Amino acid sequence: MFPRKIDRRQLERAMRQMGIKAQELEGVQEVVIKLADKEIVIPNAQVTLTEMIGQRSYQVSGREIERKLGFEPSEDDIKLVMEQAGVERQAAAEALRGTGGDIAEAILKLKERG
Repeated sequence: MFPRKIDRRQLERAMRQMGIKAQELEGVQEVVIKLADKEIVIPNAQVTLTEMIGQRSYQVSGREIERKLGFEPSEDDIKLVMEQAGVERQAAAEALRGTGGDIAEAILKLKERG
């Protein structure tokens, strides 16, 4: 019914003939989807922009993180991140808010910044 392998060039040619343009967006740092009670954050997302009949669509792929809005980390969590990442209280609290309270991820992000 369908060919086993689709030749990328043939696919691109067929899409052009139908008036469909697709391109990978470079340098995407993060995608944020804001909902009423939370945010869905996709850091280092792969984003493909597709244009067809004057409409633009974005396809987003990557590992998602949920952030609850109004989240405040506990004092114990802040202290742990401060000790493990070697940062001041404010940086630890901001990192925890940014990761929705994920301690390990907050520590890793702070260590990456250096």
